[in-house]
Amino acid sequence: MTPKEVIAMAKENNAKVVDIRYMDFIGTWQHFSVPVSEFTEAAFEDGFGFDGSSMRAWQAINNSDMIVIPEPETARMDPFFKVPTLAVIGNIHDPITSESYSRDPRGIAKKTEQYLKTTGLGDTIFVGPEPEFFIFSNIRYASEPHAAFFEIDSPEGHWNTGTDEMPNLGYKIKPKHGYFPLPPADQYQDMRTEMMLTLENLGIAMECQHHEVASAGQSEIDLRFDSLVNMGDSLAWFKYVLKNVAHKHDHTVTFMPKPLYGDNGTGMHTHMSFWKDGNPVFAGNKYAGLSDEALWAIGGIMKHCKSLCAITNPTTNSYKRLVPGFEAPINLAYSSRNRSAAIRLPMYSNSPKAKRIEFRTPDPSCNGYLAFSAIAMAMIDGIQNKLDPGDPMDKNIYDLPPEELAQMESAPGSLEEALEALKQDHEYLLKGDVFTKDVIEHWIDYKMNNEVKPVISRPHPHEFYLYFDI
Repeated sequence: MTPKEVIAMAKENNAKVVDIRYMDFIGTWQHFSVPVSEFTEAAFEDGFGFDGSSMRAWQAINNSDMIVIPEPETARMDPFFKVPTLAVIGNIHDPITSESYSRDPRGIAKKTEQYLKTTGLGDTIFVGPEPEFFIFSNIRYASEPHAAFFEIDSPEGHWNTGTDEMPNLGYKIKPKHGYFPLPPADQYQDMRTEMMLTLENLGIAMECQHHEVASAGQSEIDLRFDSLVNMGDSLAWFKYVLKNVAHKHDHTVTFMPKPLYGDNGTGMHTHMSFWKDGNPVFAGNKYAGLSDEALWAIGGIMKHCKSLCAITNPTTNSYKRLVPGFEAPINLAYSSRNRSAAIRLPMYSNSPKAKRIEFRTPDPSCNGYLAFSAIAMAMIDGIQNKLDPGDPMDKNIYDLPPEELAQMESAPGSLEEALEALKQDHEYLLKGDVFTKDVIEHWIDYKMNNEVKPVISRPHPHEFYLYFDI
């Protein structure tokens, strides 16, 4: 759409307010609203000013002024606000130079798409994520100097078999038994459908929705593949819609990778492919119907996986999921159909257009713009350097003898380890000025000082169980 068409859209829908949205550096959607009278065609050039020093890991207070410039084609009517509101996503710019801000995640995603074109390797990056999440009926938590706890509840939770629910009908899902029971065991069919259809009404193409493996409302709703920047936008809408639909039903949604002990965590298997001139770059006559470029792209992901995880699995909680025993894709191997490998090559279709790479390690706590961009940059690096991924692993990795398993590389065991890997291995991200040193340095600094150190320096409740009477 053009700016004129967006303004006409606002009038047609009787919008009284325009909500300006943008993604902060860490991955949270931010917004402010202006009356529709302020939303003129000039706003698409001049933008709207805001205080960049109040955003996490952005500007210093002595250099705080920034502008967000709306992008016309992102305009949609918000489905939740009481007053008719047009929502539009913006890009962050310096108000003096008008240059794109280096730490704007959406700007990084746009640069990734442009860089692929300059390489001649392709002109489109398609991304298809499968975000998982938990729906809970109640959540309580606290972290104080003298106390720490969390308490989760769900009507599906296996721990509620003995609860007096007057009456307790007994339809609870056992750990690792959530794939795919019908209602009444699955109690969130209608809520997930409402989430999926709300997204479709926003123009975001969906593929399916279902319960996931874990107990207590673990679910998955899959988005149909789209180009990288568009998918970054869609994932932001996805999280927003799911949380608000759940809130409407007095429930809550979390994208924490591992909220429950002893059950499967939450991942975001991410399908990626490159296209050029309307043709799939990854289709060929090699293993699993792939091209050399696809295998080299796999080699790029495998080479850079440890540093990638600092962006695709960016929380300390992410590494509670990346442990053996819970179908976690921690082993750096690739295979067709084999879900125990970090990289799977889906074989649902023999069509060349369906040839893609499924990277199973990422989780939905990530900033989609940054995660998809980083994966794409690793793939580009693999193709440019013709990185051989080695032989595929077509047997169950979890059943390998210990001596054979020890020979296989794995994902990092902690966020600290992943950040150290990123510190040592990030040159592939700097190509084309997509990520900058400023971005890498501030990412590592923020994560270490605001997440890693606060977590490792606090007593854990389980330590009292282990050590109080030592």
